[in-house]
Amino acid sequence: MAGCSGAAVRAPQFPIMAGTGASGRDKRATAARLKTELGGESGTAAAGELRALLERVLAPAAGTGGGEAAAEALEWCRCLLSGGEPWDSFVQAVRAYDPATLCGLVWTANFVAYRCRTCGISPCMSLCAECFHQGEHAGHDYNMFRSQAGGACDCGDSNVMREAGFCKRHRIKSNSNVPCVPKDLLMMSELVLPQFVFSLIQHLREGYNEPALDLPSEKDLHKILQVLEPHVSFLEDLTKMGGAMRSVLTQVLTSQQFYKDLSSGVGENTCAKKSHEKYLIALKGSGLAFPEDKIACGMQEQGAGTSTLAVQGLAGATATSGQGDSSDEEDQDGSQGVGKRKRVKLSSTTKDQSIMDVLKHKCFLEELLFWTIKYEFPQKMVTFLLNMLPDQDYKIAFTKTFVQHYAFIMKTLKKSHESDTMSNRIVHISVQLFSNEELARQVTEECQLLDIMVTVLLYMMESCLIKSELQDEENSLHVVVNCGEALLKNNTYWPLVSDFINILSHQSVAKKFLEDHGLLVTWMNFVSFFQGMNLNKRELNEHVEFESQTYYAAFAAELEACAQPMWGLLSHCKVRETQEYTRNVVRYCLEALQDWFDAINFVDEPAPNQVTFHLPLHRYFAMFLSKAVKCQELDLDTILPDQEMLMKLMIHPLQIQASLSEIHSNMWVRNGLQIKGQAMTYVQSHFCNSMIDPDIYLLQVCASRLDPDYFISSVFERFKVVDLLTMASQHQNTVLDSEHERSMLEGALTFLVLLLSLRLHLGMTDDEILRAEMVAQLCMNDRTHSSLLDLISLEYINVQNPNPKSGIIPGSLSFESVLSAVADFKAPVFEPGGSMQQGMYTPKAEVWDKEFDPVMVILRTVYRRDVQSAMDRYTAFLKQSGKFPGNPWPPYKKRTPLHPSYKGLIKLLHCKTLHIVLFTLLYKILMDHQNLSEHVLCMVLYLIELGLENSPDQESDEEESAGGQERCHDSWFPGSNLVSNMRHFINYVRVRVPETAPEVKREPPASTSSDGLASSQNSGTAQVFSLVAERRKKFQEIINRNTSEANQVVRPKTSMKWSAPGATPQLTTAILEVKESILSLLIKLHHKLSGKQNSYYPPWLDDVDVLIHPEIPRYSHGDGMTAVERILLKAAIQSRLNKRIIEEICRKVTPPVPPKKISSAEKKTLDKEERRQKARERQQKLLAEFASRQKSFMETAMDVESPEADIAMEVATSEQHVSEAIYDCVICGQSGPSTEDRPTGLVVLLQASSVLGQCRNSTEPKRLPTTEEEQIYPWDTCAALHDVRLTTLQRYFKDSSCLQAVSIGWEGGVYVQTCGHTLHIDCHKSYMESLRNDQVLQGFSVDKGEFTCPLCRQFANSVLPCYPGNNMERSLWQSHSNKCMQDLVQEVEDLQEQLGTFPSETNLSKEMESVMKDIKSTTQKKYTDYSKTLGSPDNDFLFMYSVARTNLELELVHRGGNLCSGGASTAGKRSCLNQLFHVLAMHMRLYSIDSAYNPWRKLTQPIQDKNSDEELPEVPVLYRDVSSLLLIQILTMPQPLHKEHFTCIIKVLFTLLYTQALAALSVKCSAEDRMAWKESGALKKSTSSGEKSWEVLLGHVISELSKGKMYEEGETEELTVVNPDSVECYLQQFCLPFLRITSLLQHHLFGGDLPSCQEDEEFTVLASCLGLLPSFQSAHQFTSASCLDWPVPAFDMISQWCSELASFGDRHPDQVKALLIQEPKWDLPRLLQLPENYNTIFQYYHRKTCTVCTKVPKDPAVCLVCGTFVCLKGLCCKQQSYCECVLHSQNCGAGTGIFLLINASVIIIIRGHRFCLWGSVYLDAHGEEDRDLRRGKPLYICKERYKVLEQQWVSHTFDHINKRWGPHYNGL
Repeated sequence: MAGCSGAAVRAPQFPIMAGTGASGRDKRATAARLKTELGGESGTAAAGELRALLERVLAPAAGTGGGEAAAEALEWCRCLLSGGEPWDSFVQAVRAYDPATLCGLVWTANFVAYRCRTCGISPCMSLCAECFHQGEHAGHDYNMFRSQAGGACDCGDSNVMREAGFCKRHRIKSNSNVPCVPKDLLMMSELVLPQFVFSLIQHLREGYNEPALDLPSEKDLHKILQVLEPHVSFLEDLTKMGGAMRSVLTQVLTSQQFYKDLSSGVGENTCAKKSHEKYLIALKGSGLAFPEDKIACGMQEQGAGTSTLAVQGLAGATATSGQGDSSDEEDQDGSQGVGKRKRVKLSSTTKDQSIMDVLKHKCFLEELLFWTIKYEFPQKMVTFLLNMLPDQDYKIAFTKTFVQHYAFIMKTLKKSHESDTMSNRIVHISVQLFSNEELARQVTEECQLLDIMVTVLLYMMESCLIKSELQDEENSLHVVVNCGEALLKNNTYWPLVSDFINILSHQSVAKKFLEDHGLLVTWMNFVSFFQGMNLNKRELNEHVEFESQTYYAAFAAELEACAQPMWGLLSHCKVRETQEYTRNVVRYCLEALQDWFDAINFVDEPAPNQVTFHLPLHRYFAMFLSKAVKCQELDLDTILPDQEMLMKLMIHPLQIQASLSEIHSNMWVRNGLQIKGQAMTYVQSHFCNSMIDPDIYLLQVCASRLDPDYFISSVFERFKVVDLLTMASQHQNTVLDSEHERSMLEGALTFLVLLLSLRLHLGMTDDEILRAEMVAQLCMNDRTHSSLLDLISLEYINVQNPNPKSGIIPGSLSFESVLSAVADFKAPVFEPGGSMQQGMYTPKAEVWDKEFDPVMVILRTVYRRDVQSAMDRYTAFLKQSGKFPGNPWPPYKKRTPLHPSYKGLIKLLHCKTLHIVLFTLLYKILMDHQNLSEHVLCMVLYLIELGLENSPDQESDEEESAGGQERCHDSWFPGSNLVSNMRHFINYVRVRVPETAPEVKREPPASTSSDGLASSQNSGTAQVFSLVAERRKKFQEIINRNTSEANQVVRPKTSMKWSAPGATPQLTTAILEVKESILSLLIKLHHKLSGKQNSYYPPWLDDVDVLIHPEIPRYSHGDGMTAVERILLKAAIQSRLNKRIIEEICRKVTPPVPPKKISSAEKKTLDKEERRQKARERQQKLLAEFASRQKSFMETAMDVESPEADIAMEVATSEQHVSEAIYDCVICGQSGPSTEDRPTGLVVLLQASSVLGQCRNSTEPKRLPTTEEEQIYPWDTCAALHDVRLTTLQRYFKDSSCLQAVSIGWEGGVYVQTCGHTLHIDCHKSYMESLRNDQVLQGFSVDKGEFTCPLCRQFANSVLPCYPGNNMERSLWQSHSNKCMQDLVQEVEDLQEQLGTFPSETNLSKEMESVMKDIKSTTQKKYTDYSKTLGSPDNDFLFMYSVARTNLELELVHRGGNLCSGGASTAGKRSCLNQLFHVLAMHMRLYSIDSAYNPWRKLTQPIQDKNSDEELPEVPVLYRDVSSLLLIQILTMPQPLHKEHFTCIIKVLFTLLYTQALAALSVKCSAEDRMAWKESGALKKSTSSGEKSWEVLLGHVISELSKGKMYEEGETEELTVVNPDSVECYLQQFCLPFLRITSLLQHHLFGGDLPSCQEDEEFTVLASCLGLLPSFQSAHQFTSASCLDWPVPAFDMISQWCSELASFGDRHPDQVKALLIQEPKWDLPRLLQLPENYNTIFQYYHRKTCTVCTKVPKDPAVCLVCGTFVCLKGLCCKQQSYCECVLHSQNCGAGTGIFLLINASVIIIIRGHRFCLWGSVYLDAHGEEDRDLRRGKPLYICKERYKVLEQQWVSHTFDHINKRWGPHYNGL
């Protein structure tokens, strides 16, 4: 409707009410009158009249007249506003007073906008394309994005972006110089608009019916909105008039007075009364009420108490809190047994009641927003409300209104059926309001924004709470969200959470939040709803029936609703001054955790077989602790809770770590795949920072503060491997199946290594973290830049985390610098297979050498195979750089020093419990006990090495006395320092073993130990139960703070509780002789690993320096032996005693290692290995045999080595007597000749091609148009010119002769290519049959005859029969005969006269026929029918020789347009032209050419002029295309052809060609030159060599042609200089194309390689190769004319040919010159040139309208061959069920189309009925594609890729190189 007054014309025909149907002129008059009166004295009367008029016009129209009435009403409004002026001039006038400096352009979803992180202050900043391109952002970090929810341009708003980024238009602060608005300009607006807005609200009130049964009748709402569309559009147009009009609108919308006057429903107007009632009903129906009504509702909820905690409230309030909410429909479902619990009341009821349920509207804006929400945010309304935002007063008023309606928005959103759309619309608005810090702060202070948001979120989640089943199912009081509810599953909460995250990004707002204790309590309450959600219970018996996918919802909810607000808050706790905030958060977090432990009745043992991955409270606690130590210099111990709380805190995170290990050990396999999904998501790059990292950090904190023995025991108990840690060779595990033992033990040790090595939160700087993350990712695989950005979550570094949906990638300056430090860029390369690489980053050598950290890799891998991949790459690096040849072990990497607060972590490495475990495991590995692996050993050594690296202080050399409470370990180790414990010998150990164990048989020694270990009766029991007992004991100790019982071992009663009754054999005690220390075990292990006795020799005995400089590179990479050597060296360096003991041990000759007993299970695996090895060898052998067969096949079939062989498939054998060519069938494997009965054929692909037609006669390639001015016109293409020529000839000459004067096939010609493999045609038929019955989905269509070559799998669609040729004839053909020219000419004529009889019905001839049909049906009918008479045989004749022409021309193009390179046919020996000629010749011989019309005669004998009676003459010889004549002559001769006849034909045709060249040249000369040549030619005519001198001939041609009207008209384009050299050059260039085609033809027919040459001698070389040059003369005297060999006197022939032109010239003087054959100068076919920057294309095309349907296409595409703009998949441009791209591919490329998809930057290839995505030729700065423009980074052309694309197009190899084809069903 915008601004058009066209409606005025038709309005009067529908008088709605008296007086309104006035004509346009009347309206304007009335308006002008009212305006003057209002300005004058009688103002009040006029105002009354105006009001009445408006009420009448704007009344909500009754009945159906809606649309017309609306148009009428708007017409009146326009007239009144402008005061009778024309509307357009009024708009101009108002615009002149626009002071706005903001752009404020509002857009909706899918709009393309820009975001510049360099200029943005808020992460949500966005710019429209126009402002972006007019600003200066070169070199900035920006990207283009498709708006998801809509947005508005921030240009000019300094709150959101830096002024440097403003565009030219919004840079000027123009407020100062805008003149004041004259009063009368907007006077009418101020009076009319209030009523207009009110009428809009009345419409909305009328239209809304409170839905029955909770189903809003969406159709009705939709209808109302459609009726109101013009009204809202009218308002929107007003906002676009600029600041002056906006301020009037603001005044109208926010004035309380207007609202009172018009809307209160008081007064006489019944209509208004009724609408007011409807408004009140709607308010009530929404569960809202005016404050005064609220009291009547009876707020009896005070009984609920004003408890702050949900849990207590829950217990007390379930009974009483039911009534106030009954209007909220959601709560009515009493099902699930949970609904009964109802709302959990929060803090003081009155406060949140007011937030949730009270709304009072005081102005139009507020009620307008209310209806906008009620109608679920119609797009038009949203756009109008946003368009007003540039007005500052409005912005503030609107934001307050929005906040006031926040709770109502939430309620509507929850009920909405279209919550996605609605969410986007909400965010569209809120992002504009809350991204502005100033505004957010103001609203926070004045409207309690934070309270409202938190409360609303809390209320929202409360509707889907269920009872938690964690821990104590029956008595749990804890409630969690139910992840299966739509609210979570559909992410319905994201708009609200995203707003919350957005406002927390403002420091001033976040500080208010962190200072407000009440808010923190409420928030922790909210977070606790997610604590323990989505609980998994391990299925032990049956496989779970239904795999729930709720975990997606759970992870998303924790990330968005808990973690992201947390990161937002953390970003404001960066400095010392913010300590208080951290204390607050930690305090309330701990309170919430304590309540949680109480609610789930947690004491000290987690319930078995259940795990939840969601512990947001733990993670809040952990991350704030980390921040406190790292940034705020807080003392950790002041904020940590007591030991008991720490013990509780560590349990659940530890449970998760153990469960991860169980899941990877397949112990949860009955829970389905989803549990693996959870385990992966937990460590996945987007989640790890918010999940596994805080968990491990929290465990590190607990470990550093708790008793180390307790902690270590807990770990092994959680991982269920306590029973495995026995010295006995057999044991009973009561809680774990033996098949899982090994991987669980690996898991436990790996976890300890992670726990003790990771320093992410324990002292690494941000840059070190970033570097470690990057190295880990790069070591797993080479990565692209974007995947690195994606994989490395920069939350630690960029805590300012953006709105999750806004499309921001946190860019970090350090990211690029770290990347360039650790990685090398590998530019994108092409593999010959055509798969295109992206630009990749790969780790530098020194990174592998020094920084590869397997621990970090293990932490960050989602898939276990990535760890393997990293190790493989590491191995490859070591091999390549010569550092280590074998299979290396993961290297040990030095760690960043620990932050002092966490020093306690080291105690773990120096506690007896760990040492006992390490000792036991070393012993078990040495003794080859079962279930141990290299990985276990690797981790054990890693832990020992960690302990040595981190020893507390240099130990004193004398033993420490064991303290009182260390008693129970006396039997094991004396102290707790690893360095001294390593050398401690343990003699005997008492173990509990099953009675069947081998240990029982041995007699225990008489005396136990001599080493003062008399108390060894303790040692056995200590071993069996030590871990569990230790843990219980420590726990009691800490809880009771009571040391009296610390001396007795508390033997737990429960340790056997899981054993299956009756299944376990009796345990008995045995005493085991050990006599080892950790050091001795290590040395023996070294021997065992090396497989040699005494392999270890202490290095320091040879070289004492080793002890002083231990950092020797040879120890840094290697296998287990290297690791052991490194550890022993470190132990020796740390203590003299150790050094001595190592030397001693080495001196003793070690007893031989017991031979390995092979258990049956191991035997099986060994057999398996052997079998595999054998299978492998067999396979190698087969492959080798196959390869050699293939090689010999290639050598024969492809003729790789032997240049003297000619035809593609010929076997070059030295014995001449093999007469037949032998072919191998790739299906049946037999070799033999091709016979009439059983013909062999070549596998070929026939395709129609228009590549030749795309040649242009300019060397400058065409560019893709990117502005309106550049357009491409296809007039100058080869195809177009040939087409025009044929049409012109057909106008003036006889049709049948026209069709032999040219070639077709420039467009839609058939190109034949082969892979070179042959097969029997009957074999092929059965092969096709089997393909037809094969149900597998193939990429091709068998019904269309498509298949893949059985040998090389190349795509093909036909078989070309091989003509049974024999080799002997070759030598005959090539013998030079001495017949004279005349005889040969005669022979040729006689041969042509023989009519080709169709050969007898043999299989061969049938096949030839059928392949001819295939060839014909390959291209479309329009490309084969050029004759004027339908079905004329001339058509077929023309088509057939043109196929030969097309293939020769294309081969020439593939060779680069000339034959300078020589050699065999380019496709190696893969040419099928010889076979193709046989097929074509056989068919062409069936058409006899009437001897009277045979062109041969005209060329070789002077014919007396017959006065032809026909109405149209034949085409004059000089107008005929010589190459076409050549093919006609050759293909109508009987095959095989004799070489001498071939040469004869060429010689004759060359004379014609030369004459054509002279004629063309003569036209180019000026008249004077012509005279001069004519005379000089006449002088020399008599000389003997006259016929071989171009001067003479040229003179003769000129004189002959002068007889006609050839030279008469107009000046000609002249040759620049007409000197003899330039003439010679012209003539050679004219003749070259013919010579090239002829040479190729000769090469294919008779073999013989093409000679290579320089470009300037190409003519000479080809001429002599073809036998045109009698004897090769020296170069300087060579002229092209010396190649001429006239069969009859030259001057007679020329005169005869010229006379034909002369007689034609008499009749059509205008055409005679145009039809002369001009010098053919075609450039090679090229695709369009593309601009450097993709943005140029995108900006022009993505909003361009389609020429066919005049709409902007949803998926625009552009053809890269001709530049046509098309709608991809557009139904708008569909014709006869073909979509536009498919149609275009047929018209432009005869079935091949290359399209650039504008919105995706990818290229799509259409080939016939299939299509494939080719990839992109535009890459970003890091060499990556950006498919679908998701990242929106600037893209630049990759010339190499474009070349490859062009190459594939020209060489027709799309089908072979691109593998992923699918059918398009004509739908593209």
